[in-house]
Amino acid sequence: MSSAARSPLSPNDQTTDEPVVTVRGLHKHFKQHEVLKGIDLDVFQNQVVCVLGPSGSGKSTLLRCLNGLEEFDGGTVSVLGHQVGKSHAELQAVRRKTGMVFQSFNVFPHLSVIDNITLAPRKVKKTPTAAASERARELLGQVKLEGRESAYPSQLSGGQQQRVAIARALAMDPKLMLFDEPTSALDPETIGEVLSVMRDLATAGMTMIIVTHEIGFAREVADRVVFMDDGVVIETGTPTEVLGEPKMERTKMFLNKVL
Repeated sequence: MSSAARSPLSPNDQTTDEPVVTVRGLHKHFKQHEVLKGIDLDVFQNQVVCVLGPSGSGKSTLLRCLNGLEEFDGGTVSVLGHQVGKSHAELQAVRRKTGMVFQSFNVFPHLSVIDNITLAPRKVKKTPTAAASERARELLGQVKLEGRESAYPSQLSGGQQQRVAIARALAMDPKLMLFDEPTSALDPETIGEVLSVMRDLATAGMTMIIVTHEIGFAREVADRVVFMDDGVVIETGTPTEVLGEPKMERTKMFLNKVL
């Protein structure tokens, strides 16, 4: 499919057999506390990987290590062919190809919706304003916020702000999307709005790593589920394997409490 005909949500590479994310022996300490204790992880193109686990298990720290928001103490992280932690240039290359959506939206309150979305393409990629604005309007349609270009974050619900954050990340045409519990700060009524957009991304084939507590969503969209606890990967497999027929006792205990 040509770039002109491609959906704004579609990835722009063909599937390969090489992982787009490779993590080996990842360790991370906060002072004396070891948060990650030798994590291994592979994520392949067009996969949706959902990372589950109790609070404090290291899920968000793992995600933040992937794009250099946290420095790690041991191991290797390769994202889209670039080594995180090797050099500033390598890290910048990772960030140009990776979008991240946080728990707390992080949209700029002093900018309108369309300015939030077009800022990075204009400043980082030097996209002309007209082209960036056209792309932003396409993405607003995809996240179901048509006509809200001139609104400011204070005029939007939490779910709408999070959808603006998703559109802002997509405006850089990422090849990998990272979601750090994107619905945890939302009211129950608005959670479905954000999950619907993420479901569309999964259908379009976007490669995604999603830290989430939404078990039903993980069961529906994930190609692979990773269950973490106390800084280690306890169990990984398909949703049917991990959520339906878990092998590890710790996984069973967690699911019994949340299902």
